[in-house]
Amino acid sequence: MIPPLAERMRPAVLDDYVGQEHLVGPDGVLRLMIQSQRVSSFILWGPPGVGKTTLARIIANTTRSQFYTLSAVTSGVKDVRDVIERCKADASSIFSEGRPILFIDEIHRFNKSQQDSLLGAVEAGIVTLIGATTENPSFEVIRPLLSRARVYTLRALEAPQLDMLLHRAIERDEILSRRQVDVQSTDALFRFSGGDARKLLNIVDLLDQSVPDGEPLVISDAVVTARLQENPAAYDKAGEMHYDIISAFIKSIRGSDPDAAVYWLARMIAGGEDPEFIARRLVILAGEDIGLANPNALLLANTTFDVIRKIGMPEGRIPLAQCVVYLATSPKSNSAYLSIDAALAEVNKSGDLPVPLHLRNAPTSLMKEMGYGADYRYAHDYPGHFVRQQFLPDAIDGMRFWHAADNPAEKKLDEIQRARWQR
Repeated sequence: MIPPLAERMRPAVLDDYVGQEHLVGPDGVLRLMIQSQRVSSFILWGPPGVGKTTLARIIANTTRSQFYTLSAVTSGVKDVRDVIERCKADASSIFSEGRPILFIDEIHRFNKSQQDSLLGAVEAGIVTLIGATTENPSFEVIRPLLSRARVYTLRALEAPQLDMLLHRAIERDEILSRRQVDVQSTDALFRFSGGDARKLLNIVDLLDQSVPDGEPLVISDAVVTARLQENPAAYDKAGEMHYDIISAFIKSIRGSDPDAAVYWLARMIAGGEDPEFIARRLVILAGEDIGLANPNALLLANTTFDVIRKIGMPEGRIPLAQCVVYLATSPKSNSAYLSIDAALAEVNKSGDLPVPLHLRNAPTSLMKEMGYGADYRYAHDYPGHFVRQQFLPDAIDGMRFWHAADNPAEKKLDEIQRARWQR
């Protein structure tokens, strides 16, 4: 059987790896780790098809380490213990060059006992753990394991990287390279791929299989759209469709359409989506897209998350629907989201600016003599529990990061702030 194009084009060396320059570029932490032959445990967090498994395999090949892999979907505690015993044997073998690598795909699906079974081996250095997850490890990976493994974030591939993968496949693949390929336009191909290399190559594979031998393979927006409308799941062989549906779900709530939002919720529930995955997205959305326009949205979303954990499904569908309708019909604001991103951009630009002396803590007499805390004015000692004073570092004093959005709640907050500061 001929492997899929995505498998045929899986790179074996780091120089053929596309994307994630922040990790594998000339000064990237993972490239330096590989070059030093000292690989420590880490978790790769990112969307599907961005190279998590490929990167783990390249590291194992380059460091000549025994490579073991487990899927958190199908493996239990016994499987973990069995593979750790094999790793122990490899580690003590005279033929072993590097520490065995244990790659766990979808590590976020391991429960606490499964993750606990890894701790001893990772702590003792019996195995180097490389985990892959599409979920935020802070939510899904136990704290003791997180403390023993760094987390590296992988990003969706951008159009130039997808274009590089496409033309590399056309030029190098043993099957495609024998066919005449006419690339007329790639907008639809890249849009349907969604930054996912596997999805991109699966679509190309579908197009190739739909063209008789001897005829040219045409890649254009019209051809890609027509083929995927005929077979919409063809580019989703690894089960990434739920990322498209969760995207439609979030955008429907953001767009204040409760009917569409409930429909996409039903699609996820009918498809067996993890209800905590849905509830977690609602918490994020409540903060990002509703925010100060209706602060109760975050409270309800967080309560829904707790309720889902307590009662599970199928009853959980009811509070999920309640929360979804509430969020979809709420006024929207992303001012808090924009404010923290603006502040982070300023921190990255200006670095560690000194804290003004009057705001510094002064636990010792020496610090007091140096002026720490001097002239600080305690707000509660003043009328209205407010007194005008400087809180930002000198270099950026007067800079604003939060700007009120156009909704009644934030307009009122902004009026109060302007009256206080007499702006």
